[in-house]
Amino acid sequence: MSRRTPHVSSTALRERAPMTTESYARASDTPPRRTRPPRRATKVLVSIGLVITVLAIGAQWALHSSYLRVQHVTITGEVHESAQQILAATRLDDHPTMFSVSSHGLASDLGAFAWIKGVSVHKHWPNSLTLHVRELQPVAVAYNAQGDLRYVSAGGRDLGAAPLSANYPTLVYEKPSNTSWPYLHAGQSAALVASKLPVAFSAQVRTITVDAAGEVTLQMTTTLTFVLGEPTELQQKFVAIASVIAHSTVRPGDVIEVSVPDELAVTGPAPS
Repeated sequence: MSRRTPHVSSTALRERAPMTTESYARASDTPPRRTRPPRRATKVLVSIGLVITVLAIGAQWALHSSYLRVQHVTITGEVHESAQQILAATRLDDHPTMFSVSSHGLASDLGAFAWIKGVSVHKHWPNSLTLHVRELQPVAVAYNAQGDLRYVSAGGRDLGAAPLSANYPTLVYEKPSNTSWPYLHAGQSAALVASKLPVAFSAQVRTITVDAAGEVTLQMTTTLTFVLGEPTELQQKFVAIASVIAHSTVRPGDVIEVSVPDELAVTGPAPS
């Protein structure tokens, strides 16, 4: 049986002929077919644009609508300032937007009030606030350059006028070089010691004296004097003072050195 050779036409041969340089150039000049972006991607982009537009419009409405402006304010913790003073200082009575109110901003607004240490705010949407004011506590009193008795905080801040009957130790800054209030700076050690006095003998401390070097001395109502030196190791020094008061035989006017708590030194009163 003979095999037949398949017949290939001249047309087919031409179609299968290798591409010449000229034909390749013509094919390269043919512009590519443009493809249309998928319809789904177009819809997603349109949807995102609509959402952004709606959010922008909503934000503008919220900023200008009374619905999200402060309408009700409850204040707690205030003692030395009235609620009206606080509202005026913070401008909350101008009904700002709820979004613009923050604890940091309110604390900055209230910085002019000596007694206020800080403030926290709780928002009750859509238009109510609760403010809790934290006030400083006096730990001593001191006379200013004008001879007025003032309350003093643990940080040495002048808290305002105090009556002569105020039952706190009196701070004294030795040899002031000017008339400025010293207990925020060089004399702050005295305020610190006043804030740390233990209940065991705090009522017996009449005067807390501090010098320019920051060294502190306690004058007691019993006419004893305790030299603390620098305001370090206060707990150990206070234990030593309590022990002397409770157990030692001391005389009125004695000066007890407790700057080194384990090595007490007692001397008689200074010559008059």
